[in-house]
Amino acid sequence: MKIIDLRSDTITLPTDEMRRAMYEAEVGDDVHREDPTVNRLEELAAEVMGKEAALFTASGTMSNLLGVLASTRPGDEIIVGSEAHMLWYEVGGASTLGGVVIRTVPNDEDGGLDPADVEKAIRAENIHFPKSTLLCLENTHNRCGGAVLTREYTEEISALAHRHGLLVHLDGARIFNAAIALNVAPRELAAAVDTVGFCLSKGLSAPVGSLFCGTKEAVERARKWRKMLGGGMRQAGIIAAAGIVAIEKMVDRLAEDHANAKRLAEGLARIPGFSVNPGKVSTNIVNFEFPANVSDFVVKIGERGVKFLARGGRSVRAVPNRMVSAEDIGEALERINQLVKEAS
Repeated sequence: MKIIDLRSDTITLPTDEMRRAMYEAEVGDDVHREDPTVNRLEELAAEVMGKEAALFTASGTMSNLLGVLASTRPGDEIIVGSEAHMLWYEVGGASTLGGVVIRTVPNDEDGGLDPADVEKAIRAENIHFPKSTLLCLENTHNRCGGAVLTREYTEEISALAHRHGLLVHLDGARIFNAAIALNVAPRELAAAVDTVGFCLSKGLSAPVGSLFCGTKEAVERARKWRKMLGGGMRQAGIIAAAGIVAIEKMVDRLAEDHANAKRLAEGLARIPGFSVNPGKVSTNIVNFEFPANVSDFVVKIGERGVKFLARGGRSVRAVPNRMVSAEDIGEALERINQLVKEAS
């Protein structure tokens, strides 16, 4: 029985071309900036995001943490969405290591923040208050079902933050998915923000790594922080080589994952007991609800070779990725349908 793993696009394996590039990579000591493959990856990332410079990091979580550390001081306050990945899944690193206060404003179902809520959350100058210094956005938005932020929205909310003296960091872990969904260049979605991080190891299928991008000054500050965090990776060209292939060869195929996500959502909507809105599926994340015991469902369908991620309550997440074909989606739906029939 084939395993159909829909827990996350982080389960993607490197392509044969990536493996060859890793084997043949020219390397050096990256802490001394002597790894030519890392240097090429960083130059490519900066160009793709329309920023002055970029820094290769171990993960999206590290890139987001650097976005905070490079733009704040201990005691400052950052503003994030109530459903932000930075708030839920990054172990409180911003507050623990950056010493910042995290203030939340509600995310809407499309991943955005109401400008009025953001403006209200920005602190006035007062000896009693922490200083508001950074607004953090997310595109695509993980907990909001892979929702995308448009260029126009990002420009509007960033302009508001800048008027009040705040910098803007974009958690763009899946920004290439957003670009494909909106049919725009990634740099357009990052143009208005000061710093942006994106992952190589999700839909782009590289085995490890992320890029932090911004001004030369911001990247230099981040480089120092990366070293303090233990992120000096020496002959990192071995893994950077796969990242170059990821950016150059793997972006356009993300449309296949989006189509499979839509196919999955439409199929689930036809199975009794499942609650999902296919019209809200814009990229490769499908959040759906199952009225019975979710943990029990995830375990039982897992025994039939289909892996989902329980999100708490009645909610389940599925993330079509390069390792899952359109035929696999059909097979997964068939197995789910059979499980439901047997249970009824």
